Amino acid sequence: MGAHVEPAAGRELTHEDLRDEPFEVEVRQSRRAFDGRVWDVREDRFAYNDHELVRHYVEHTGAVAVVAIDDRERVLLIQQYRHPIRARDWEIPAGLLDIAGEDPLATARRELAEEVDLVAEHWEKLASMAPTPGGSDEIIHIYLATGLSDATETFARDGEEADIRTAWVPLDEAVTAVLSGRVSNGAMMLGVMLAAEKLRRRTDAPA
Repeated sequence: MGAHVEPAAGRELTHEDLRDEPFEVEVRQSRRAFDGRVWDVREDRFAYNDHELVRHYVEHTGAVAVVAIDDRERVLLIQQYRHPIRARDWEIPAGLLDIAGEDPLATARRELAEEVDLVAEHWEKLASMAPTPGGSDEIIHIYLATGLSDATETFARDGEEADIRTAWVPLDEAVTAVLSGRVSNGAMMLGVMLAAEKLRRRTDAPA
């Protein structure tokens, strides 16, 4: 056998070191290159590493997503048609931050009620994710919702939401679906895995 070879350059980091770094650049010009029905495309001209670069990206309102788990450790999933990928993918309840000044947690509460007619007693932030940082400024805030009950008000749904399918899935089965590659929605995958790990750590924690 050959000699062991260490990986290439790069220092070892702890979890405390491993965090994204805000970084401001000189934006020399910024304009709206395309006006869309839901989102716009922005063109920025900026200086970076002694070069002037031009990048286009989707200008996004941001969004929330909710991992709703009942007392039997089942997660509520929804199946909805998504035209860009030509599929009815499995997701968690989610929605846009499209009300000016609304706190993301308030949006999450509203979307849970509007999409699946549920309210939750307990809320916990799981993560904020950037699903496509090379092409969009979108940030999705993911919450864990427990202590579920039926909402007192139901909402009419149209368009792609008119035929949403809902299903209660044991959390470990949802994890298996993620690990097997049978689902592809990023917020659902991350939310399910984070919720499962958080609940596992609570169970394993010493009394």
